[in-house]
Amino acid sequence: MNYTNNIIIKLLFIAFIFIGFSSCQNTRKSNQDHLVFRYNEHANITSLDPAFAKDQRNIWPCNQLYNSLVQLDDSLNIQPDLAENWTISADAKTYTFSLRKGIYFHKHQIFGADSTRTVNAKDVVYSLQRLTDTKLASPGSWVMQNVESITALNDTSVIIQLKKPFPAFLGLLSMKFCSIIPTEMQELDFRENPIGTGPFKFKRWEANEKLVFRKNNLYFEKDKKGEQLPYLEAIAITFLPDKQSEFLQFAQGNIDFLSGLDPSYKDELLSAVGNLKEKYSKRVNMLSAPYLNTEYLGIYLDSNTPEINAQQLRQAINYGFDRKTMITYLRNGIGTPAENGFIPKGLPGFSKDKYYTYNLPKAKELLASYQAETGDTSPEITISTNSSYLDLVEYIQRELQKIGIQVNIDVMPPSTLRQQRSAGKLDIFRASWIADYPDAENYLSLFYSENFSPNGPNYTHFKSATFDSLYEKAINTSDAKDRIPLYQQMDSIVIKQAAVVPLYYDQVVRFSQKNVQGLGINPINLLDLKRVKKVN
Repeated sequence: MNYTNNIIIKLLFIAFIFIGFSSCQNTRKSNQDHLVFRYNEHANITSLDPAFAKDQRNIWPCNQLYNSLVQLDDSLNIQPDLAENWTISADAKTYTFSLRKGIYFHKHQIFGADSTRTVNAKDVVYSLQRLTDTKLASPGSWVMQNVESITALNDTSVIIQLKKPFPAFLGLLSMKFCSIIPTEMQELDFRENPIGTGPFKFKRWEANEKLVFRKNNLYFEKDKKGEQLPYLEAIAITFLPDKQSEFLQFAQGNIDFLSGLDPSYKDELLSAVGNLKEKYSKRVNMLSAPYLNTEYLGIYLDSNTPEINAQQLRQAINYGFDRKTMITYLRNGIGTPAENGFIPKGLPGFSKDKYYTYNLPKAKELLASYQAETGDTSPEITISTNSSYLDLVEYIQRELQKIGIQVNIDVMPPSTLRQQRSAGKLDIFRASWIADYPDAENYLSLFYSENFSPNGPNYTHFKSATFDSLYEKAINTSDAKDRIPLYQQMDSIVIKQAAVVPLYYDQVVRFSQKNVQGLGINPINLLDLKRVKKVN
């Protein structure tokens, strides 16, 4: 009996110790949770090499690891980054950058006994010239297409000589493609050894599971109080493959942040007018701002389809559906009807003129004119889209069929849609254009005849001698104020000829847990975590 009691007492003691240890572990984890920022990347991350930071999934992690010569603030103003100052020559072709002193790369064994070293001008030359290496085949090579030469004048001075003036060049240098890496990187694999100067450094990457960054204790930036950035100790990125799972993790508090509004959870989270529902408003923050993104239908003007070649029919499509209703019911009020052209709201060059408001009589009049000229009494078009935007296209389908235009919908994977769009195999395609840099030239380059796809972004094959002349004049105009009226003229030419059907100007929408502070928001939806805090 005593022996049995002793056994029971020992087992209870061991259980008590185990529970206590487990409790301590959980408490320790809880105490550290506010130092780790967690988010999910459903599209997975394909590379941590900034030369391949083409889309948001790769841009976001690269923004934590690397710095460029210049950076954009949340209002899209160009600010110093690794360059503390710069000068531009009178002919706008020579840029001279002075680098900050004492900026260290992340610690790594490749640097030898000191484990790190300071950034110098040769690193800048290497990083930017690397983009043009045909063996690398960087999707960012176009950034350097107007560069004549890059020279290290000394350890802290870099001169970039352009072939011709290009007013948006300084903004281009803020892109993650232009991140500065050490010359030693030519000997390393970026997947396991991404070395930059950013606020966070690489820790580990478990394929399809998790990517972890740790605080860079050598980071050079400080806050207004003189405290070193970043505040967080770590970033953990998971790879749940679908938006529904991502939302459930957010709702359970397992991730700190959601970006964008997906159909799978929009009605659960937001009311019809775009406000947080009451059950989330007490524990979730919501931020929204204009996004430099135009959602649109592109029309391939070199098509052999008669309907596509008829300007009246293209204009009838633009007048034939209500963009305001579409946004209210299909996007919960998130977005602005694209009635003012292709250049989005929030970017200099945005037009105050409205071109295509909902006008059913006008749409019917244009359709009747098309039918009278062609004898085609049953016009038919096909719109290609991916599944994420099917609801929008179905809405347009229903509205256009009311006025007598038969609309077919071809749903395909995003990669197939991109490939066929570039190859000119789609009559009408749903697309987005997100600004690469904060200048309206970036949007208007889609309609310059020299940029015909597949060698450029002119997927519509729009061609206008007047437009081309204005475009060439604009890129040789150094004063931003003088470029704006040229941009607006170009925009009106494209819209009046109905080469596209603008749908809406998007909004950046961010949701975060209530304990997240300093997240901020910006019109290019760049995730910057160096000033983010999580409070207990």
